[in-house]
Amino acid sequence: MKAMRIESHGGPEVIALTEVETREPGPHQVRVRNHAIGVNFIDVYHRTGLYKNALPMGLGLEGAGIVEAVGADVTRFNADDRITYASGPIGAYAETHVVNETQAVKLPDAIAFDIAAASLLKGMTARFLLRKTFRVERGHDVVIHAAAGGVGQIAVQWAKHLGANVIAVVGSDEKAEIARKLGADHTIIPAREDIAKRVREITGAGAHVVYDSVGKDTFMASLDSLRPLGMLVSFGNASGPPPDINPLALAQRGSLFLTRPTMFNYVSTAETLDETAADLFAVLASGAVKVAAPARYALADAAKAHADLEGRRTTGSSVLVP
Repeated sequence: MKAMRIESHGGPEVIALTEVETREPGPHQVRVRNHAIGVNFIDVYHRTGLYKNALPMGLGLEGAGIVEAVGADVTRFNADDRITYASGPIGAYAETHVVNETQAVKLPDAIAFDIAAASLLKGMTARFLLRKTFRVERGHDVVIHAAAGGVGQIAVQWAKHLGANVIAVVGSDEKAEIARKLGADHTIIPAREDIAKRVREITGAGAHVVYDSVGKDTFMASLDSLRPLGMLVSFGNASGPPPDINPLALAQRGSLFLTRPTMFNYVSTAETLDETAADLFAVLASGAVKVAAPARYALADAAKAHADLEGRRTTGSSVLVP
C-alpha cells in the first residue's frame, strides 16, 4: 500500500510517498481503509521533531473510513463499519491504517468521511478545552486565538452556543470576517492592535479564559489578557514553543492558572473517547457547530498540505484523500 513517511526531521520536503506492507490487525485491532485523513498541526510537530518519535516514521493521527479487517477479540466493530479515529497511532497518512478498537468510534451515517476526518481531532480538542480544561458557561469572556483555523472555527461556534462572550484573535480582515460569521462577538488583529489592551477594553476586568494555540508570539499577551484567577490554556505552538515563565509572574498578574493540556489525557479510555465524540457529534447534528468542507489534497501531496498549513494559507481544515 502507499503511505507517506519521513526518514529525517525537517521541512515539508522530508515527506515522501513510500510503498509499505499492508499490516494485518492483531488482537483488539482493526484495519481501516481510509477515505479521508486529517491534517493537523500536531503532524507538523512530529515532522519537525518538536515531538520526538523514532525514525523512520509515518505521520498522521486522524482518519475516517471503512473497517476492512478485524483482529481477534474485537467487540466494538465489525467489517464494513464506518469508523473514525483521531488518537493514533501515528501513521494515518496511508491508504490503510491499523488502530486499536478503543481508539476509534463509529461514525454516524449523516457525517461524511471528509467532514469526520476534518473535525474529529479538532472537534474533540475543542470539546475538552471548553468543557473539561476550563468549563465555559454563559457570560464568560473567552479569548480564542487562531479563531479562523480548524480548532478555532469549531471552538468559536461551540463557545457561543454555550453563551460565552467570544473574542476571536485572527491574522487578517478576511479571517476576522470568518470569525464574525461563526458567531464571534469581537475580533482582534494583532498586527495592528494590542491584544491585551483590546481584551481589557472589551471586558473591563479581562478574560476568564484564553485559549492560545499560537505559542511564542502571543503567550505573554495572553497572560496579560486575563482577569485575576483567570486561566491561560496553552495548547499549541504554531509560532514556536512559548517562553519559559517564572511562576511568580502568575501571582503578579492575579493568581492566574496556566495549563498545557493534550487531548490524549482526556480520551485515554474507550468510555471517555465515546463521551467526547458523542458530544461533538451532537453539536454537529444539532447545527450548533457547522464544519465547512475541508481543503482536499491528494495523499501524495501531503508536503504541500503541510506547507500551506504552516504558511497560514488555510482557513478551516484540510484532509488528504488516498
